[in-house]
Amino acid sequence: MSDLLTELRPQASRIAALLRARGEKVAVADGATGGLIAASLLTVPGALDFFVGGGVVYSFRARDVLFALPREAYKGMRGASEEYALLQARAIRDNFGAEWGLAESGSVGGSSHPGGAPAGRSVAALAGPAGEHTRLIETASDDRIANMAAFTRNALALLDEVLGGEG
Repeated sequence: MSDLLTELRPQASRIAALLRARGEKVAVADGATGGLIAASLLTVPGALDFFVGGGVVYSFRARDVLFALPREAYKGMRGASEEYALLQARAIRDNFGAEWGLAESGSVGGSSHPGGAPAGRSVAALAGPAGEHTRLIETASDDRIANMAAFTRNALALLDEVLGGEG
């Protein structure tokens, strides 16, 4: 894991600088990434300037606690989908009082996904001042650890690109 965090630190530093320049903060809902999105951002010293918190949403109980949405809010949605990830991005942003909400929903492999998503599929979603954005990745792999890393890279790339594009 330290190799991945070391690899992602320059990107996390760039994201931190962009958020700090705007005076904005992000909250993160890690799903199949298992906390790696948040961990990557927290490699930057003084992360309290731009990161308010979040959590790993890996069960229905965690989802209920972090997002505080009624079960009906998810009706008809499946995990690892754009609409599901966007709902999570909005909720984490709003519940943590941040300008940006970044969420990831995916299926890392090694076991079956409760919503039937194929292994290697992840959707990153971002909700904030520049609107709502999603980014899909499909690795077609069942390699759980490699997928966690790929999904984390995908989510950070979305945040980096949207913040950089606002320039």
